[in-house]
Amino acid sequence: MSSAVQNSLLLGIETSCDETAIAVLRGRELLASEVASQIAEHQPYGGVVPEVASRNHLLRAPTLLERAVQSAKISLGEVDAFAATNGPGLASSLMIGASMAKGLALGFGKPYLAINHLEGHLLSPFFADHNGIAPNVSLIVSGGHTLLVEVKGVSDYRIIGRTVDDAAGEAFDKVAKMLGLAYPGGPEIERSARGGDPRRFDLPRSMISSGDANFSFSGIKTAVRYLLEGTRAISGDPARSLGVFLSQDNSVLRDLCASFQRAVVDVLVAKTIAAARGVRPKLVAVSGGVSCNRELRKQMSLGCEHSGLELRFAEPRLCTDNAAMIAFAAMLRLEKGGSTELTAEIDPNLALV
Repeated sequence: MSSAVQNSLLLGIETSCDETAIAVLRGRELLASEVASQIAEHQPYGGVVPEVASRNHLLRAPTLLERAVQSAKISLGEVDAFAATNGPGLASSLMIGASMAKGLALGFGKPYLAINHLEGHLLSPFFADHNGIAPNVSLIVSGGHTLLVEVKGVSDYRIIGRTVDDAAGEAFDKVAKMLGLAYPGGPEIERSARGGDPRRFDLPRSMISSGDANFSFSGIKTAVRYLLEGTRAISGDPARSLGVFLSQDNSVLRDLCASFQRAVVDVLVAKTIAAARGVRPKLVAVSGGVSCNRELRKQMSLGCEHSGLELRFAEPRLCTDNAAMIAFAAMLRLEKGGSTELTAEIDPNLALV
């Protein structure tokens, strides 16, 4: 590989859902990473509204592009290649970023690279690592995806397991909504769980002993709903719905959030470690928005240490949706001589393999 390719300047764009993000890389060096969140816009709805997301991408992308270029201290004419997420995600959101990257590539006569959002997450634990992508078993855990992947190298992936229903992050958001917590639910449950007793409520660990690497999180969500709808006596009080106690006793909310969080984490850790024991070298990589969760990081670290497995997490800034991971995945492909035709279409249901 020539030094010119290794020092290429690449601009990546991520608009798969509700974050508008633009990043600039020179080789492995991150020159700029700008992210515009839309949490405030979607909070009143308790979830992402596609029309609202795409409208905000259109409004914010030009300003974000200008900020990224200024932060990187470059001009757009210097960029050697442009990349964007082309799936999976919301069609109306993906279209904004992909069209922008294609237009820039066409206007400046430079290559365009369409990048799978999941591959961005998958490779993010190795961001800026000059040793390359080490073979590993990777857990991608986010609001829309829960996957276990055997990674042998760039573009060499095998799906080991996936969720058969809800993704882990989706379960966090839905349970948070049941509990009256703000959107997004994952961070709110983690915050509410602090100081709580994770053993107080016995919640199911679905498929933890299924003998395969698949996940299921709909059962735990249903179990929480039944708890809230049922009646019980707590601390000597007469039997009432658990929802009433939640509004009167903060310790009940803390304990329920801690119990739910631990149940999800137990499944993620057990399944990942079981999968990693069957491959070599014994390296576990974890990425995706839910991997910011401190309890998951703690329990995964303890589990891997006990099992003699090496563990690598993506940096917290690279766990939620961002363009740095998209630019990194694109740079690895560019270094191998890869590019994408400008006629390539977005794919909201794009699979990793």
